[in-house]
Amino acid sequence: MFKQKFSVVSVFILLVFGIFMGTQIRAISEDNIYEQFNKFKDVLNYTQKYYVDEVKVGDLVTHAIEGMLKSLDPHSVYISPKQLEKVQEDFKGSFEGVGIEFRIVNDTITVANVIYGGPSEKVGMLAGDKIVMIDGESSVKIQNDDVQKKLRGEKGTKVTVGVMRAGITSPIDITITRDKIPLYSVNASFMLDEGVGYMSINRFAANTYDEFLNGLRDMKAKGMTKLVLDLRSNPGGYLEQSFRMANEFLGRGQKIVYTKGRRADFDENFNATGGGEFQDLPLIVLLNNGSASASEIVAGAVQDHDRGLIVGETSFGKGLVQRQFELSDGSAFRLTTARYYTPSGRIIQRPYDGTDEEYYRGAYDREEEAGDNIAHTEEADSTRPKYKTDGGRVVYGGGGITPDYIVGYDPLKAYAMHMRLHIFEFTTSYLDKAGAQLRTKFEKADAKQFAADFNVSDSMMKDFIEFGKTRGVEFNEDEYNVDKEWLRASIEAQVARTLYGNEGQFRVLLDIDPQFQKALTLFPEAKKIAGLR
Repeated sequence: MFKQKFSVVSVFILLVFGIFMGTQIRAISEDNIYEQFNKFKDVLNYTQKYYVDEVKVGDLVTHAIEGMLKSLDPHSVYISPKQLEKVQEDFKGSFEGVGIEFRIVNDTITVANVIYGGPSEKVGMLAGDKIVMIDGESSVKIQNDDVQKKLRGEKGTKVTVGVMRAGITSPIDITITRDKIPLYSVNASFMLDEGVGYMSINRFAANTYDEFLNGLRDMKAKGMTKLVLDLRSNPGGYLEQSFRMANEFLGRGQKIVYTKGRRADFDENFNATGGGEFQDLPLIVLLNNGSASASEIVAGAVQDHDRGLIVGETSFGKGLVQRQFELSDGSAFRLTTARYYTPSGRIIQRPYDGTDEEYYRGAYDREEEAGDNIAHTEEADSTRPKYKTDGGRVVYGGGGITPDYIVGYDPLKAYAMHMRLHIFEFTTSYLDKAGAQLRTKFEKADAKQFAADFNVSDSMMKDFIEFGKTRGVEFNEDEYNVDKEWLRASIEAQVARTLYGNEGQFRVLLDIDPQFQKALTLFPEAKKIAGLR
């Protein structure tokens, strides 16, 4: 009986002791947000009081937030109030101003592009115009930031600019009424020969799907029977826009993408509705190292369902979903809350151990063998996990979307790399002399005819070489000969852009684009893999 009593007491004492020790261990081992906050507050107070120089507390807090988020992953970031304003403009798809893109050339504001439908276009402003006065004051030697301050403004307000133009000898005054300026995410959308439609998309903003759908409908009305969708250098954006786009190509119930987070409320599934208008359209998607996030969602869905072909280079490899939280001072931060997965179950995110520099550089340092990669043998020796497409092809996760046909670019030689910096300035000087004559000559021509009929002559190329010398670029004949046709096309493309906007530029450059030219030959394979007639 004594032994039994002793055992009960012992068990009770041990139990109480265990509970006490457990709470102590938990207090020591688990993060306590309040204690950690007090720790941070103490450091901040001591620093403000005793640091050898005056400190700005706001800056210290900002740097602490930046460091905290940076320790998580490369895509969880702090956004200052000024940065947030620009981000919101970019993704809302509009801002208020005059509607031009410009560069400062030789200390003078030079109009690079007039945004279609904007207030400057309505009053006859032209690409190539030089703005020498703003509201009666000289704008020569003005800085970029000051240009934006003077030209942007509230809808309905006016600004008068003095403009020099090819063919006139003195400035003309143009009064522009500021308005909402659309920011388009479709760079270009037009028909080529043999029923091929081409569309280039630069991001996934609030209005991207609408632009995309309107562009496809317009090309379909013009006879489009197949499509090249160019997502190269598209860094992504709104997830919702990407699955709405993919939905246009996929059948009812086919999975587009799904997300998983630590919290179940961040788990989402997105399946095709079956209401897409282009489910039977032969499709090729172009990717490169700069294609990320939402671009990879579209490409991953197309590839996993064998809906079309992916051509180009392996994409960036960003498979993390961020949610933006706004803060009381007008700033915000983006926090990774989930990972996204393609229909086959693969995650696209590349490993991000190491420095940010190594992470970002890693997307561009890959060595890929060009050629047919339908069976994805390029990744066969990879340690990345394997998955299968609807048709049974092996694809790999954890490293972006690797194309079904890998096509790279030969890197430019040093001479062309330096000369490309002066193409805009050179074409501007050329158009100062020949712009009026060119506009008259091609007055009735469209961008397609201009691209076919206008040629950069050998004498113009010699002028370009001499122009480069005046800018400190020493001529290298061997390197020039390697990249001569690229330089020639780039000059022609800049002229075409000045006269015809983005379509003119794209039409010229696509003629020498190896990824696009390869895509044009692959539609029979794209139809076959998708089971289309």
